[in-house]
Amino acid sequence: MRAAPTILHLDMDAFYASAEQAAKPSLRGKPVVVGGLGMRGVVATASYEARRLGVHSAMPMAQARRLAPNAAYLVPRFALYRSVSDQVMELLGRLSPLVEPLSLDEAFVDLEAGGVADDAASARALGRQLRTVIRAVTGLSGSVGLAGSKMLAKIASEEAKPDGLLLIEPGTERELLAPMSVRILPGVGPATGDHLRRAGMTVVDDLARAGEAELVRLLGKAHGVALHRMAQGYDDRPVVAERDAKSVSVEDTFDVDLHDRVRVRSEVERLADRCVGRLRSAGRSGRTVVLKVRRYDFSTLTRSETLRGPTDDPTVVREAAARLLEAVDTTGGVRLLGVGVTGLADFTQEDLFAQAAEAEHAAEEAAADATPEAPPVATPETAEQGAEQPAARRWAAGHDVRHETYGHGWVQGSGVGRVTVRFEEPWSPPGRVRTFRIDDPQLEPADPLPLVREPPDYSSWPASLPKSRSGTGPVDGAESSP
Repeated sequence: MRAAPTILHLDMDAFYASAEQAAKPSLRGKPVVVGGLGMRGVVATASYEARRLGVHSAMPMAQARRLAPNAAYLVPRFALYRSVSDQVMELLGRLSPLVEPLSLDEAFVDLEAGGVADDAASARALGRQLRTVIRAVTGLSGSVGLAGSKMLAKIASEEAKPDGLLLIEPGTERELLAPMSVRILPGVGPATGDHLRRAGMTVVDDLARAGEAELVRLLGKAHGVALHRMAQGYDDRPVVAERDAKSVSVEDTFDVDLHDRVRVRSEVERLADRCVGRLRSAGRSGRTVVLKVRRYDFSTLTRSETLRGPTDDPTVVREAAARLLEAVDTTGGVRLLGVGVTGLADFTQEDLFAQAAEAEHAAEEAAADATPEAPPVATPETAEQGAEQPAARRWAAGHDVRHETYGHGWVQGSGVGRVTVRFEEPWSPPGRVRTFRIDDPQLEPADPLPLVREPPDYSSWPASLPKSRSGTGPVDGAESSP
């Protein structure tokens, strides 16, 4: 625990939904739900207007539609979210060399390591300016928590939501935590929370009063000791600049169960290629290939195969995943498939590349020996390319388009051979709605526009940041201390 609240936790407010509202003037102030729109889709993020109607993250989309039938339901646009996240993380990186991203919209920052704050006054001043700068650069709001530990900084940002700042003064931690639910502590999920409730412990003060010995008896030594320390406000975990990923994986849930074995294999091969794409983007390789299959009855099976060495070759991963699939019974139907790679490394094993090269060479020789009349053999690559052609004209709700006459817009909905588009930009008034044929040659998919047309220049920030309560500049939203 630190003597000064110099650990900052930033959490962007309803990030995906807020980004969509900032990009679409007609949705500002209205309920917006972002997530999978299929029968088995789930809510990724709901705007605060939708949350007041009972919609929340991880809720089945069908339930969300019943609670908020008039909300705007949109498919995620991760290109936009990553772009905004990069802007935010770049600003945080100016404050300290120790920035620990937890997700696209959330991170810890060690202000002391950056030399920009050394007491409560300077930390508060920085938190105020950070929120102002983020709004100016991205058009979005974020909530800031400041404390002497990571646990308390995260709790503070959650209590400050939406669009607020909360600083927890060192020495007040126990008093602040006492009336809060045990679920607010890291590591206390539904099962542990229910176990503690049956033992008569529902708030943090109950854990502190129970004592370490009782919590060890209930939860085991490691968990019991850690939970007792956290209940008293102790947390000495450092801010870690780089969190080393242990695995890379991708998965898809299907609206309708897959029964065709050929289709299942094709999907596994497609997922393997996507997984390798992520591996290569991260500059990593992996040694163990993992296949995940969730069947029609919700039973989930995982199978793995460890290779002779780490690889990032798509052919090797694809073939390993296909071998694993052969050992899984899919006759009843498959609702989810996933492919992952673990045992990550920063190098590849050359003999695996040789295996892939030999396989490709054999395939080429077989194709050369084929008669001219023989039809071309379908490969996973050509199958995927063929699948992408119609998908490009599906016009996902919320995605960007451009029309030769009407300019930039976004898809409100599509069906029965028609697509409805609202033409507006982040900095324009709410736009008009027009309907086109789904194959209209003048309508094309487009890249997302920036949320702020001309962001101010903060290239010198935070060099002139004041380390006092004076001269901290304008602030939007709430600010409080316990």
